[in-house]
Amino acid sequence: MDIDSAFKHIFEGGSIMIRKTLLISLLFVVCLISGCFTNPITGRDELMLLSEQQDFEIGRRYAPEVETQMGGQVPSPVLQRYVDSVGRKVAGVSHRPDYDYHFVALDHEMMNAFALPGGCIFITRGMLEKLESEAQLAAILAHETAHVVARDTAAAMSRDIGISIVLSAVTSEETSGTLLTVADVTNQILGLSYSREDEKTADLAGLDYMVAAGYNPNAMVETMKILNAENDFRPIEFFSTHPNPENRIAYIEEKILLNYFQPERLKAGKEDYKNYVLDELE
Repeated sequence: MDIDSAFKHIFEGGSIMIRKTLLISLLFVVCLISGCFTNPITGRDELMLLSEQQDFEIGRRYAPEVETQMGGQVPSPVLQRYVDSVGRKVAGVSHRPDYDYHFVALDHEMMNAFALPGGCIFITRGMLEKLESEAQLAAILAHETAHVVARDTAAAMSRDIGISIVLSAVTSEETSGTLLTVADVTNQILGLSYSREDEKTADLAGLDYMVAAGYNPNAMVETMKILNAENDFRPIEFFSTHPNPENRIAYIEEKILLNYFQPERLKAGKEDYKNYVLDELE
């Protein structure tokens, strides 16, 4: 019996006390098998039903399908190298600089950025067109890097899709025991959303990452204002998968005020962003 079937069996029969006892026992076994994960950002122990190695396997398996479903890569080697270089700067100062990160710009008009487990991080043309500086790009990529470090996507996949489906689709579609194909599961991955607590943690950790990489933290506030303005005009995809925590700008501004001295001395990079992104998108 796989993990999903075991959970289903528990909730379908027996008294409340029996179900509760069985659930606690199963969670204990799962924790022993998969291991409790200590979130390096919060320092808290969390139950993680996927191993770190499985994170990497899932990222490698689904990244090509994500690109296919999202219009492929933006056809500019200059832009791709630039986005990847900015992403690697913030990832290199994260809590997990050892991950195999890849930052890719997708040729899709929606405004979004998202991450797969293990370090595959994507940003869309629609998002890139609205940003105005390298520091704002760093803010978005640092936020997504924090989700990877905290393994938020892996947790969401376990919760919302089901471990057995995810793991079976990591294998070839011919040997998979599920009726869902990699394309089917990818559709579900693209619709995953984080909690408001996850978003706040990613905001504040991302802020630390971008500053450590040499970027002006005020760019994160600027980015949130850009996203909020776009969302007021029409609902944008970023907020459908990244719920907007209450007082988001307020707590970011508070941290900047309390923790960063003279942030204006750090890089904004408007000219570089124009040259390597905006001009390339024309």
